[in-house]
Amino acid sequence: MSGERVGGSAQDVTYRWLKQHIGTLPRDAGSFLTESEVAVATGMSRTPVREALLRLETEGLLQIVPKKGAFVPPISDADVRAVLQARALLEDWSARRVVPTSPDFLTRLEELVAEQRTLVGDPMAFIVCDRAFHRAIVEQAGNPVLAEFYESLRDRQIRMGVRAVASSANRAEVVLSEHSAIVEALRSGDPDVAADAHITHLRSTMAALGVSGGEPEQRGSLW
Repeated sequence: MSGERVGGSAQDVTYRWLKQHIGTLPRDAGSFLTESEVAVATGMSRTPVREALLRLETEGLLQIVPKKGAFVPPISDADVRAVLQARALLEDWSARRVVPTSPDFLTRLEELVAEQRTLVGDPMAFIVCDRAFHRAIVEQAGNPVLAEFYESLRDRQIRMGVRAVASSANRAEVVLSEHSAIVEALRSGDPDVAADAHITHLRSTMAALGVSGGEPEQRGSLW
């Protein structure tokens, strides 16, 4: 990546590199990153590296520790539950809002599932496409404030998703099957069916991460 400037400023390029790198780190282990290490890895000067690290700190992906570097904290079971519970609320609401669904939107979702299928051998690219699938549904619901909040939740769980896909021989196929089920549930035009398909997918994700969520208390809950 040395000297690369394509696709944005030096800070933007470094920011994207860091996000991808952080996404590959094991969720149960903390890691330190130094400005000098990132500068060497990206071929950038330390100024855009510092700016990118500060940007990621505001997003909650790392913590700047004076004289030590940037600490990427482990993601606890409680963190996983909190993120997936928040997603459950947003995706339940979004799924109900987008039905009845237009044929064009269903085709778009089917294309994303097909694209994701081609990425099974690349966990990071697979998860990026996974984000696009779920983000499309939330954005289709038409609330930009919730869409922005949802995007911040998805950023926090990149490492969760990569770990789940990379550590299980068939997790990617399960995800693809569940995404296809979500598309069919949206096609049904029944809000309850659409919401339930999302919650089933999130419960499956929690199980793949080895986190116990407990028994649901009501429709749409995830704890």
